[in-house]
Amino acid sequence: MKGGRSNTGLLDRARLGEAEAIAALYERYAPLVYRIAFRLLQSEAEAEDVLQDVFLGLPRGLRTYEARGSLENWIKRVAARTALLRLRARGRKREVSIENVQIPPRASVRDSPIDRLALEAAVARLPDSLRTVFVLKDVEGYSHVDIGRLLGISTIASRTRLHRARKLLRKALEGLR
Repeated sequence: MKGGRSNTGLLDRARLGEAEAIAALYERYAPLVYRIAFRLLQSEAEAEDVLQDVFLGLPRGLRTYEARGSLENWIKRVAARTALLRLRARGRKREVSIENVQIPPRASVRDSPIDRLALEAAVARLPDSLRTVFVLKDVEGYSHVDIGRLLGISTIASRTRLHRARKLLRKALEGLR
């Protein structure tokens, strides 16, 4: 932090709406917020809107932050909730088939950039309800309990949606072996 100020001092200043404190938090957490929003919404413009919404509401939102967990995890939850609200408001259902996606099985970060792009395209084609759980669990590392709270669904529903998402992805990858 600039001037050796503590994280608590930074949060107190941000709660009061101090521009420098909000800018410091923005610099630290904006990429995280954008990444989560983009993965959930599949739209650069909407991810940027979520980023703006999160940081415009930060002074007010920080008043409810109790510092029990890490600030990063709290901001991730706020970003996910904001993106999910936007997704629900959009009201669209994307039911695009992923059967013809050409991607090698078990793609990982170590695979070629083309494989990674193809995997991201396959994930983007999942229905919103399945993609959301897949991204929150397998990409962002949320627990099923946390996902249930974020989405307003049961833990079992979260597990079921993840299973269905993985099943659709496996089916899309079968023909590429």
